[in-house]
Amino acid sequence: TTQAGLYMRLHMPSRVGDGALPFVRRVDMNHQPKKTVFSSQLLDAIRERVTRGEQILVLLNRRGYAPVLHCPDCDWKSQCPHCSAFRVFHKLDRTLRCHHCSFTQSVPRACPACGNADIQPLGRGTEQLEEHLGELLSDVRRTDGEPLRISRIDADSTRLKGELERQLAEVHAGAVDVLVGTQMIAKGHDFRRVTLVAALNPDGALFSSDFRAPERLFSLLMQAAGRAGRDAQMQRISPCEMWVQTFHPQHPLFEALKQHDFPAFAAQQLGERQQAQLPPFSFQALVRAEARNQAPAQAFLNASRDAGAGLAESLHIDIYPAVPMAMQRVANVERAQML
Repeated sequence: TTQAGLYMRLHMPSRVGDGALPFVRRVDMNHQPKKTVFSSQLLDAIRERVTRGEQILVLLNRRGYAPVLHCPDCDWKSQCPHCSAFRVFHKLDRTLRCHHCSFTQSVPRACPACGNADIQPLGRGTEQLEEHLGELLSDVRRTDGEPLRISRIDADSTRLKGELERQLAEVHAGAVDVLVGTQMIAKGHDFRRVTLVAALNPDGALFSSDFRAPERLFSLLMQAAGRAGRDAQMQRISPCEMWVQTFHPQHPLFEALKQHDFPAFAAQQLGERQQAQLPPFSFQALVRAEARNQAPAQAFLNASRDAGAGLAESLHIDIYPAVPMAMQRVANVERAQML
């Protein structure tokens, strides 16, 4: 749309605080031991900066302790009874919560299906990251000799009124050494002491069914990188960095991120979209319907498709049959869509 002249592209030639853009380091997790959360190189960098009185921001866009609780004996998983999604394990209050319909239950003492007492978390969220980082850095001391302090900012830790403001004030005051959080900490904050930003496991968006996901990921990572090195005076002492831990370090998205080159990323994305005839090289409309069951929702959409078939043909429009949405059921409501 900017190339067509419909929008004007605004370019910001300098940063707040006149600091340089952070140097982007990519860590190939294929070369790390299995189940590694923080590479040894990243841990060393965090230790070094904490001992110098600098702050670190760690980004993981997944809240909770683990996205799934499961039983290794019978393969039971914490499925939400009302949605096509798993309930997320929150360790602090020992609950399983659905982040789509808010259905909440206490964690069962044993597997509801087979009675196995050894049910285990699968995957990682910000809660687990905060806990794990505290264990790994338990020997690190601040410049005043005190143990380092880790804070977590996400939708769970800031639910109470005034909590977000209180935590941000602590970060600005230098009372926090490592800030762990979701996208809430990546945009719009002026953290003058942050010199290192680390993005963990951002690969999921690279292979999403939504063709816009890479664009959103690039925007998020660029915004996160912008939290580092906002004080030019501090940069003279310690150049800022962004670390990205990924299993696909050669992906064009990370190549463009390393150069802070949005035009190169946009050109690559536009080339892919042109080959696949995706927007902006075509127009798409997604029609959705909801019902208590999937059949009537799809029937309504297919009836609409049949009713407009003649007009669509004359206008050279393709209308595809109705299908369930990727998130098929939310709060006991079935959802279908037609492209």
